[in-house]
Amino acid sequence: MTVDAVQVALGARSYEVRIGAGLIARAGAEIAPLLARPRVAVLTDETVAGLHLESLRAGLAAAGVEMVALALPAGEATKGWPQFTRAVEWLLEQKVERRDMVVAFGGGVIGDLAGFAAAVLRRGVRFVQIPTTLLAQVDSSVGGKTGINAPQGKNLIGAFHQPSLVLADIGVLETLAPRDFLAGYGEVVKYGLLGDAEFFDWLEEHGPALAVDPVRRQYAVRRSVEMKAGIVARDETEQGERALLNLGHTFCHALEAATGYSDRLLHGEGVAIGCALAFELSQRLGLCAQEAPSRVRAHLRAMGMKVDLADIPGELPDAEGLLALMAQDKKVVDGRLRFILARGIGEAFVADDVDPGAVKAVLEEALARR
Repeated sequence: MTVDAVQVALGARSYEVRIGAGLIARAGAEIAPLLARPRVAVLTDETVAGLHLESLRAGLAAAGVEMVALALPAGEATKGWPQFTRAVEWLLEQKVERRDMVVAFGGGVIGDLAGFAAAVLRRGVRFVQIPTTLLAQVDSSVGGKTGINAPQGKNLIGAFHQPSLVLADIGVLETLAPRDFLAGYGEVVKYGLLGDAEFFDWLEEHGPALAVDPVRRQYAVRRSVEMKAGIVARDETEQGERALLNLGHTFCHALEAATGYSDRLLHGEGVAIGCALAFELSQRLGLCAQEAPSRVRAHLRAMGMKVDLADIPGELPDAEGLLALMAQDKKVVDGRLRFILARGIGEAFVADDVDPGAVKAVLEEALARR
């Protein structure tokens, strides 16, 4: 299968996202041209290490690149100060110099944490993203957002630090559990919903085949990355258009906080539910036809995904409690909630003046369905 290359155009900091099967096996050939010396420091998690670390070691060794690695515990709880401190101090112990390369090898948690570690280590060292989940390949590995969570909320501590290269090996997606694959699909469908109605049409037809069809899977990853790369190139630090990538995320982050960042709700599941609620809110505000939220829900259900608060196990706060969690979101501007709303599928926009009463009503209806 061919390898697709998508350019993230950021002047002197431009880089490629390379997408295709077998990229881990040839990681050395891909990364070696970027190295000042043939050695990399890899941050990964224990799950990915057990499945793929020796394949990466072999792929690097084939081009004469040596590797040292640290495997952190898997899961969202890793994305905080204790494991971040451990990672940074380990990189210093490995004598990683400013001209060296850190490799983030894992899902979104590892990518965000390792990228942030690279951003602050010696005031900035380069890093390569090798994302191993669908969610990381289509979203978190591209665009330079790095960071960790705080007790007060998600991603509140971090930096913009662009990678030097992203290698998205779609072959590793075959080792994902079905739930993790579907969670990543929450970010794929977001791209169609926010700005490409034709892509959403394509996903309605082909989405169920992505888990088993590598050709369609590669196209879905490439189209998602193309959309994100274009938005990042136009608005790197989220002054305007890049905020569209947060479609569904204001709801999602409140739900993640409410479930304690646990496996009760995976990030991509929260995004899917959040997208459905964002379209419901848009319809309530008279921005889009009733057909739009119905179509979103129907497609997510057809994929076997979580689509509503009723699909989240365990207790949830009431509507007021969820609104309070939203107020802590980093997208709050001058104390006003910022939502990404839609005039239809593929027509999202940023709204800073959303009536909290309308949000509360949508949440109350959703809670009543539990």
